[in-house]
Amino acid sequence: MIRRFIRLLLCLIGVAVLGGGAFYLITSPDPLPESHWAALGAPDPANGQMMFWAGGCVSCHSAPGSEGDAKLTLTGGLALKSPFGTFHVPNISPDEKAGIGAWTLAEFGNAMKRGVGPGGEHLYPSFPYGSYARMSDKDVNDLFAFLKTLPKSPNVAPPHELPFPLNIRLALGGWKFLYFNDQPRVALANSDDKIKRGQYLVEGPGHCGECHTPRDALGGFQADQWLAGAPNPEGKGRIPDITPSSKSIGGWSEADIASYLETGFTPDFDSVGGSMVDVQQNIAHLPATDREAIAAYLKAVPGR
Repeated sequence: MIRRFIRLLLCLIGVAVLGGGAFYLITSPDPLPESHWAALGAPDPANGQMMFWAGGCVSCHSAPGSEGDAKLTLTGGLALKSPFGTFHVPNISPDEKAGIGAWTLAEFGNAMKRGVGPGGEHLYPSFPYGSYARMSDKDVNDLFAFLKTLPKSPNVAPPHELPFPLNIRLALGGWKFLYFNDQPRVALANSDDKIKRGQYLVEGPGHCGECHTPRDALGGFQADQWLAGAPNPEGKGRIPDITPSSKSIGGWSEADIASYLETGFTPDFDSVGGSMVDVQQNIAHLPATDREAIAAYLKAVPGR
């Protein structure tokens, strides 16, 4: 009887050890090695500036209420309220202590493309690395170079306000296992270079799906509803459907969409509003060919 009990106990311990090992492998951070970032060559800060505007970095990382050149001081501090708690946007200025001035390219790249912080910790997907994972290594390198040219800020953002167990970062490994990948969000047959460029901008640095796509109870995208509109993550109203079947922009031409992204005016002479104001102002910095590519992609995605 005692031997049987011991065997059972050892079996249970073995199962627990194997399960724990499997859980660790699934949930542990998975950064790219230093060597991955070592041979990219000299960065192009001018292209990095375009990636900066494509990514809308100022919208979240500049001080709330800042205007003009003050937006280029990426002091952080914005509070992002969500169903999971409140996330406080960090300082990403070149300040060596409060910002990312002491980071290496590998640390920055792994934050952008793997959601892994400089200490090897999982980052919360309130930082949209789920989209940035689709960026090229070159564009990440160029963006990092441009960020280094911006003003420093000593501001330290407060910690996130998250309930248990969401404040345990190890659990984010499970979330990544379920939802994180760098594959295209939609498959577009016979797409030309223009549409491919638009897909890259929208699904990657532009991270448009982060607001325009509904999520499930765990915060992952509902993949079959890509860009079909979603509840406003800030709690009021709804972010519109921007697929070709949209009631808001479904009837717009490519030229209409490109013009809206440049000027902020709709085809019927209404103007951009809400959180889209910042997005439009950021995209207006891009070359016309990129705005046209975004428009072409939005007309090519499946209607929902």
